Amino acid sequence: MATNNPAHLPTHLIQTLRIDPAQHPRGQAHLSAASGLVRVRQRLYVVADDELHLGMFDEPTATHAAEATGSDPDHPTGSLLRLLEGDLPQDKGKRKKAKPDFESLVHLPPLPGCPAGALLALGSGSTPNRETGVLIALDVQGQPNGRMATVDLATLYAPLRKRFADLNIEGALLVSGELLLLQRGNKGHALNACIRYDWNQMAPWLAGVQAQAPAAKGVQLLELGSVGDVPLGFTDGAALHGGAWAFSAVAESTDNSYLDGACVGSAIGVVGADGSLQSLHLLDGAPKVEGLAVAADTGGTAWVCTLVTDPDDPSVAAQLLQVRLP
Repeated sequence: MATNNPAHLPTHLIQTLRIDPAQHPRGQAHLSAASGLVRVRQRLYVVADDELHLGMFDEPTATHAAEATGSDPDHPTGSLLRLLEGDLPQDKGKRKKAKPDFESLVHLPPLPGCPAGALLALGSGSTPNRETGVLIALDVQGQPNGRMATVDLATLYAPLRKRFADLNIEGALLVSGELLLLQRGNKGHALNACIRYDWNQMAPWLAGVQAQAPAAKGVQLLELGSVGDVPLGFTDGAALHGGAWAFSAVAESTDNSYLDGACVGSAIGVVGADGSLQSLHLLDGAPKVEGLAVAADTGGTAWVCTLVTDPDDPSVAAQLLQVRLP
């Protein structure tokens, strides 16, 4: 796709992800490594891959978005919810080694113990200490109700680790009764894949009422093309209608799932219900987009894609962007 000069789409800054520094374990006034995004009603939930917390932000209206990016850049726009106990090291290198690497966040329908649904944060699986998930129960308003449970993902990821030499789960979404996990490729292992599970088998395992992790019902490899010699790799996904789904992807110049590299391109695209890649659009400015939420616009003529970025710099706030996908 990339070699066919796909259309470029402009992105629009909505706000930066600012929080009260008193809530942040290292005193930051922002989230800096946003990696997964979910919209539940009028609230946006964000996981950051170098934190032990969930970010919670009220979705800005057009008026509020203008105010949020305007005259008061220090005003917090969100809050944090702790997912795991403890603190990560202050040193960036040590923190990278110790972090659970939450790269994916998915909104789940009702399941045992969570009658109003839940959020699920997933570690990437790129190293053995990145195989933890956290199930966050929601109330009827779509907000965390105070109940959380950790999920050991090792048995779920073990068969995938045999299939993918450099496992890196970067996206999760529910589509037509299936939970989809998105494996991200890189320059060393340029395999992107969609891994499908039957939700009716996944739900009791996540809830802890079934001991055996479900087996994948299918694994599909997907070629997203490249920007120069750097392949595009999945970073998140979101369901559309009728079994189709949208994805975000970046071309990051790195040979493995552990080391960061320069982002030379980013894109959003659509995969049809038949599994075919239907469209791919590069994003102007190549923001490193790692989270995606999608909603139809009021006229039904386009998808409004809300995106979060990972600037790969703890001192820089992640951004909330929007782009319209025809």
